[in-house]
Amino acid sequence: MAPKKSYSLETELVFSKSGDQYNASVPPLYQSATFKQDSLSNMGEYDYTRSGNPTRTHLQNHLAKIMKAKTTFAVSSGMGCLDVITRLLKPGDEVIAGDDLYGGTNRLLTYLHKKGDIIAKHYDTTNTELIKSKINSKTRMIFLESPTNPLIKVVDVKSIAHHAHQINPDVIVVFDNTMMSPVLMTPLDLGVDIQYESATKYLNGHHDIMAGVLATRSDKLAEQLYYVINSTGCGLSPFDCWLLSRGLRTLAIRVERQQQNCIKIAEFLKNVGFKVRYPGLKDHPQYELHSSMCRGYGAVLSFETGSVKLSERIVENTDIFGIAVSFGCVNSLISMPCKMSHASIDAKTRKERDFPEDLIRLCIGIENADDLIDDLTKALLRSGAVRVNERDELFNVIGLQPKL
Repeated sequence: MAPKKSYSLETELVFSKSGDQYNASVPPLYQSATFKQDSLSNMGEYDYTRSGNPTRTHLQNHLAKIMKAKTTFAVSSGMGCLDVITRLLKPGDEVIAGDDLYGGTNRLLTYLHKKGDIIAKHYDTTNTELIKSKINSKTRMIFLESPTNPLIKVVDVKSIAHHAHQINPDVIVVFDNTMMSPVLMTPLDLGVDIQYESATKYLNGHHDIMAGVLATRSDKLAEQLYYVINSTGCGLSPFDCWLLSRGLRTLAIRVERQQQNCIKIAEFLKNVGFKVRYPGLKDHPQYELHSSMCRGYGAVLSFETGSVKLSERIVENTDIFGIAVSFGCVNSLISMPCKMSHASIDAKTRKERDFPEDLIRLCIGIENADDLIDDLTKALLRSGAVRVNERDELFNVIGLQPKL
């Protein structure tokens, strides 16, 4: 038998065979909690959806190709992924994590640390030599994100993973790839042991389900992860699996458009005079490092205005941009992380981590880029962030040179 042909990622996202008995062009939904058995001695492939379901199996096999993993699992949310992963730890295990993490990640690790379940230590993971110096034989797990959320800092994933496995072959390097998605980054190729993503965001792309995906190339870790998922019952429901499969088909084209828009908006805000954090800008301090690991720059940026009150007025004066947490949706969102997604990190800790209170995060959608820039322009004007010369009838959103 000839080996199965491998296609480009864009094709793999759309092309998938379900093995359906009727050869349906869209993989069917098995909305069933239980499956009848042939006999007491022949239980068949499926018995109870908590343990497995044909719709979830199809999704997971499809995701494995996309993420270049040996095994993937779909669970109820991105934080559900993290919960499953942390259950691999034993009391007293030492964990290294970044100091700029998704707020929910920081919240769970802090909770487990305070309970005495783990010893969590937070460092600036963009300081590669610092992280290397902290890894020892007692380090059980390392949590990485890149770019970080929402400060958009870049981590040398390959160097850290390689060094960690040299120091301690049993260490588990965990990577949250939600920001980049499989379209722009393949963390498993960089030495990561477990990759996970909030599929609520780019993978599904429409913010109509909550889901999370775990991926690994290790049979041992896959067995451990499945045991936890089956035991706790956090596997993704059949209908949500079906919706996620549908969303995946447009992932490449969505990310392409979102990134194109984001680059234009980053340049626009930079021209206005704001401090913009986006890895696609060549003046980003880790532009080259990011480019060496990824195939693009994503569609999330953040910027500073210099004033919390000013940032609040800008956020509250947009029209197209919805004020909401999360990202990765087809529509554009705006938020202030310190007041929303990262509010669970106390002000003292945010200050220690150089987390600007005035930071605004933009999550760019697939709308017309000029409309988005016009919407931001109006918000800047209404908020008083910029002033337009009285003789100007129109605000030129492309060549803008206002006084802040």
